[in-house]
Amino acid sequence: MKRFMDRDFLLGSDTAKRLYHEVAKELPIIDYHCHLSPKEIAEDRRFSNLTELWLGADHYKWRLMRSFGVAERYITGDATDREKFQKWAETLETAIGNPLYHWSHLELRNYFGYDGVLNGETAQAVWDLGIEKLRQPDFSARNLILHSNVKVICTTDDPADSLEWHEAIANSDFAVRVLPSFRPDKALAIDDPSYPDYLARLKSPQSFAALTETLIERLDFFAAHGCRVTDHGMAFVPYAPAAEEQVEAIYQRRLNGQMPTALETEQFKTALLLKLGRAYRQRDLVMQLHFGVIRDLSRRVYAALGADAGIDAIGDPASINKLAAFLNALDLTNELPKTILYSLNPNDDAAIETVMGAFQTGEAKGKLQHGSAWWFNDHKNGMRAQMESLAERGHLATFVGMLTDSRSFLSYARHEYFRRILCNLIGEWVENGEYPNDPKRLSAIVGDISFRNARSYFGFSE
Repeated sequence: MKRFMDRDFLLGSDTAKRLYHEVAKELPIIDYHCHLSPKEIAEDRRFSNLTELWLGADHYKWRLMRSFGVAERYITGDATDREKFQKWAETLETAIGNPLYHWSHLELRNYFGYDGVLNGETAQAVWDLGIEKLRQPDFSARNLILHSNVKVICTTDDPADSLEWHEAIANSDFAVRVLPSFRPDKALAIDDPSYPDYLARLKSPQSFAALTETLIERLDFFAAHGCRVTDHGMAFVPYAPAAEEQVEAIYQRRLNGQMPTALETEQFKTALLLKLGRAYRQRDLVMQLHFGVIRDLSRRVYAALGADAGIDAIGDPASINKLAAFLNALDLTNELPKTILYSLNPNDDAAIETVMGAFQTGEAKGKLQHGSAWWFNDHKNGMRAQMESLAERGHLATFVGMLTDSRSFLSYARHEYFRRILCNLIGEWVENGEYPNDPKRLSAIVGDISFRNARSYFGFSE
């Protein structure tokens, strides 16, 4: 029997062990999509205890605690931080098979030097250790990032953001590049009741053309601050083409307080997303498309806590036909940017990869990417399934690898988790005689997926 999460955790062969320990383990991290706060990085935030650091905005943990029957008072309510941590420890104790069990223990080991097991009985000792460590200078936000060997962080930012915190970081002595990502979801959400309020943040453009011009001006502002990545979150990728005058009429009616129909909403989003896609291509920016999600499913919880409360879900398989038509509309005029596709529904994997293959060109290795297993899929089986599917229908060696998609400064342990799974999968293929035991070639593949592909794909210099 193997010891719990030992040195060779998840590594089932000699090949896997060599690839992880000699190649993947020490490589730097490029976190090209996350939700870390640039303000907290700029101010080098300090944390008082593990509840602040672990539970404050982690809806992964909130969902698990609710599943365990923990009262909301101990999750997002008025219980003390110590009480909340106790409930988390008791929840984790029997969370066998859940990735949070592994991630939490990797974080305790990697950052706090704790090799034991967190449960209800050990909670006090772990709490005390956390208090002791977090008092030390090495446990500020910036030092946690440095400890994780991160070279680049791409935060998620609204077009209306001032980027003042990114400027503050860039003008400091912090060695890690912290760059903004352009996420214009609110600008596309014409069907949202608060849309007029959002337009006010963009100085209330009075025409669709003016809205487009404003967004592209903001895009150039982001690019001037080092932005290399854009991002869109949506239920599905829209494709309902309409004439420019139709789109303008939809926009004008919305300015006058009339809510659009479902078709009009899709026509508006299609038109604006196509214009943005072309702008991304002109500026050599990567376009990320996240889809296949039902957001804010429990309206009762949403009314109490708002968005990002752990009440989202996997939606029906996205309309791959619409995705394909949208990509084709950009490709027809050679204006399709580098694009990463993420569906929250794993049933879309094969379709996504075949659609990608239709638009790959010689201008870049893996111009279209099947994004890393996302959100409800970033567990052991989900990561493995995504990589196996990509290998079978595409080119795994050009994959840009893992991201954190997290608000936690400890989430870089997920890169270790990913790299162990990657090395184990490749090790299995070698041990089974499915790929030659060529150490040089295998090392290159693992190193590329773990770090170098992302550096090249996004255009990050040394």
